[in-house]
Amino acid sequence: MAATATLDAETRATHADHDALRLWLRLLTCSTLIERDIRARLRAGFDITLARFDFLAQLARAPAGLRMQELSRRLMVTGGNVTGLARELVAEGLVERHTGAADRRVQVVRLTARGRRSFATMAAAHERWVVERLAGLDRRERATLYAALGRLKDALVSTAPDEEEGP
Repeated sequence: MAATATLDAETRATHADHDALRLWLRLLTCSTLIERDIRARLRAGFDITLARFDFLAQLARAPAGLRMQELSRRLMVTGGNVTGLARELVAEGLVERHTGAADRRVQVVRLTARGRRSFATMAAAHERWVVERLAGLDRRERATLYAALGRLKDALVSTAPDEEEGP
């Protein structure tokens, strides 16, 4: 753990830094550590990247499929990234792509039966891994942290600048 501690984002902070900065860096570090573990487990267990898993997860929540533009928005990536992922997953038989009925320029992507089965297996493993990673907190601590982060999220959303305003 000492080697990891010297490389994480939280080590940038000192006690002289504002507690809000130290908290943000701790949140970032925890998120990064969990994500790094999940990425490695997805690669080792299913030979899939986190980006592909996230793509499939979005489609699993929308059985009728999603427009490519909507996938791009939900995944917070460019249209080119979504197009590349869709092409690869179509080639693997996990998703199918169709043109929209009303507008032939619109591409709709949805899971195939094979994709639904594959994703269900991966999602179950993913949930187990997240549960394992958070096992250091008891149920009460998880509930308290969840509630506090919910309040933080609400505050951040209510004070966020419009996207068009820029930084």
